[in-house]
Amino acid sequence: MTGIFDSGVGGLSVLRELLKLLPGESYLYFSDNAHSPYGDKTGDFVLQRSRAIVSDLIEQGCKIIVVACNTATSAAISQLRQEFDVPFVGMEPAIKPAVLKTRSGVVGVLATAGTLKGEKYHTTRDRYAEGVAIVEHVGRGFVELVEQGRLSGPEVEKVVAESVAPLVEAGADALVMGCTHYPFLSDVIQKVASSLSPTTEFSIIDPASAVARRFLSLRQKQEDYNPQWEQKSGDYQVQFQASGSDENLRRLYELYVLNQ
Repeated sequence: MTGIFDSGVGGLSVLRELLKLLPGESYLYFSDNAHSPYGDKTGDFVLQRSRAIVSDLIEQGCKIIVVACNTATSAAISQLRQEFDVPFVGMEPAIKPAVLKTRSGVVGVLATAGTLKGEKYHTTRDRYAEGVAIVEHVGRGFVELVEQGRLSGPEVEKVVAESVAPLVEAGADALVMGCTHYPFLSDVIQKVASSLSPTTEFSIIDPASAVARRFLSLRQKQEDYNPQWEQKSGDYQVQFQASGSDENLRRLYELYVLNQ
């Protein structure tokens, strides 16, 4: 069984990609929505929550853990790898593919404050961003919108525009989703960006598919791996747990994962 956790529903954007590659695996998804968002929490708090969640997932039989949260990856994954004897897959800032996509030479990164302050993000940015300008902005209010299930409409567009506009004004044409919640708002982000700069062709960069490929390569090496899991047969084996209500989690799973 594979364990997945996030501060809320954002990790569903990763789960969707995992199911494409390994639909027959059993998944246990934990949403720490009682403590969401992680982006404005201290690194120590996120580490403590991550440690407790991982311990519980392993106790329930999970053989590999996907940290489907950029902030938790940045704050905790190095320590988790030292403390627990299972493989971990974390979120990678998608700077490299964005650098390859940009025509303007400017890459915009939307992320939480916690991710943008993290060493992992800075290391990745410095490694791949030579010759390209990187502009960054916190997606203020994005996580809250997604957790509430508000994914479209004029009010959502207004919130999104406040964070996307500075990136567009700086000339960015490749926009990196630096939080697993943000892909839920991809259509709105594309719409807002295009309205601000109608002649620009924008690329929205979501790292979830690359993370899923990394997960599959690690899972295939484990002793209990069954190649038949790669074949879809019947319903997905997905369990949900949450520190708060799981109502919105299940609703968005049906809407965003099952209907895609």
